[in-house]
Amino acid sequence: MTTLYDNIQEALQFLRSQSQFQPEIGIVLGTGLGNLASEIQIEDRIPYQKIPHFPTSTVESHKGELIFGYLEGRRIVAMSGRFHYYEGYSMKEVTFPIRVLKFLGIEQLLISNASGGVNPHFQAGDIVLIRDHINLQPENPLRGMNDERLGPRFPDMLHTYDNNIINKLLAIAKEEEIKLHTGVYVGVQGPNLETPAEYRYFNRIGGDVIGMSTVPEVLVAKHMGLPLAVISVVSNQCFPISAIKETTLEEVIQVVEKAAPKVAKLVKRYCSLELKVSR
Repeated sequence: MTTLYDNIQEALQFLRSQSQFQPEIGIVLGTGLGNLASEIQIEDRIPYQKIPHFPTSTVESHKGELIFGYLEGRRIVAMSGRFHYYEGYSMKEVTFPIRVLKFLGIEQLLISNASGGVNPHFQAGDIVLIRDHINLQPENPLRGMNDERLGPRFPDMLHTYDNNIINKLLAIAKEEEIKLHTGVYVGVQGPNLETPAEYRYFNRIGGDVIGMSTVPEVLVAKHMGLPLAVISVVSNQCFPISAIKETTLEEVIQVVEKAAPKVAKLVKRYCSLELKVSR
């Protein structure tokens, strides 16, 4: 019987047969942020459907390929498109690519997403650096027998969002005059958007933004000891209740794409900063 570790090794063996590129940073490109891929000096690109045990993205705004290359001189691998529990995948399938990125040798992970704003001070198009999360998703990718080769049985979540990366991104945002909030991300199942009563609840329990992804990836990254940061673009205002409007995927993508150049600038400046440090 094959294990999760075996499947990771099979995917890893395939990827190394296709590319000898050694990435340092992993980047997950979320909804509406796929254009960041155009900023990458691409060395290799591999469609998900060719990679053993990788799911196939069913969300139209997620392209579905691994991109290896340079961003501001830094070696990166980018997931152009991610997977969600609401697509019908298990949490282990949703997070499988993150484990593969770790075994490819990345030293840190940058995750992006689109989210609804349940902080009344956040507006559509605002950028939020996640400092913590509340997990309301119905399944945990760490559930089941633990393999110590992947991580500990009970990972501590105290310092999940890396303060070193967060502080660097905040400093970059200040230099570039980019308004950058910090906040708490509430992870839910989806795919439906939430009711007004649910938005009120998320606000009351301490949430600032809400989304249907990211938390499973964060849990697995923490399990494997990967320093990480999450950048979220508020796609629609969900609080106060009087501010709520019906929202479509097309509108979400439109809002996020307008903010995407600012996110790209943050990520690019971060990569260039890290390059100077590493030298």
